[in-house]
Amino acid sequence: MDNSYAEQATAPVAGHAAEGDHRRTRPRVGHIQFLNCLPLYWGLARTGTLLDLELTKDTPEKLSEQLVRGDLDIAPVTLVEFLKNADDLVAFPDLAVGCDGPVMSCVIVSKKPLEQLDGARVALGSTSRTSVRLAQLLLAERYEVTPDYYRCPPDLGVMMQEADAAVLIGDAALRAALHDAPKLGLQVHDLGQMWKEWTGLPFVFAVWAARKDYAAREPAVVKAVHEAFLSSRDVSLEEVTKVAEQASHWEVFDAELLERYFTTLDFRFGPDQLEGVREFARRVGTTTGFPSDVHVELLGS
Repeated sequence: MDNSYAEQATAPVAGHAAEGDHRRTRPRVGHIQFLNCLPLYWGLARTGTLLDLELTKDTPEKLSEQLVRGDLDIAPVTLVEFLKNADDLVAFPDLAVGCDGPVMSCVIVSKKPLEQLDGARVALGSTSRTSVRLAQLLLAERYEVTPDYYRCPPDLGVMMQEADAAVLIGDAALRAALHDAPKLGLQVHDLGQMWKEWTGLPFVFAVWAARKDYAAREPAVVKAVHEAFLSSRDVSLEEVTKVAEQASHWEVFDAELLERYFTTLDFRFGPDQLEGVREFARRVGTTTGFPSDVHVELLGS
């Protein structure tokens, strides 16, 4: 959203203002620029709440960093970064990006079976620390291999010139899994499906969270933003065929595939999803920068 426009207008959900300035200002809210979050934002225009937010669009990793720094008030935050900063953040209940089985857009693309990747070069093209950590966990504990990992841009053709496998997320993963990998004769392994088969639990890749200091200062604003996103999600899923059709005009994916993708994703954050978060924390916390029994505080709890 254009900041100059945001400074000129006020909105019902607005809250904080600079000292001596009686104008209300919009909450600064992050927006992941991947298709997986489109249903959570598309409905904001339909419900009339889009103009109540000062949106910043970026990758999951960069939005997480901005929220932790205090440059954003509310944002989607990757699960790993949320757990690392759980003392300063409060999560929105019933709102996340995850899966309860396949996710389609978090994958390992490989030239060989995963159990043969011990010592092999594996390219990490992901911008999400959560997906990378999940992939490493699954390869280490489920397949008992220790690859040689390195980071590179998420271009499958370039990655596979030097690597035996690659980890991709988001739109790049969709393109790789559905278009590029089949042409190159590569295997595609869905991280969400792998986790579900291994643990029987859903997986959460990102949650929506507010900074605790902002939530304490502007509780009504935070509550309104939470409700706006829930309403947006519900409207988008009710009209998912229309959302997919409109998105397909600007994407390389057709409307049928996008509708399948949007309805495969799990945007809930309830007891089952929370149990999945706890299981992930138990398995990786001490090696990833947070306690294995980290406490997840939910808004309103």
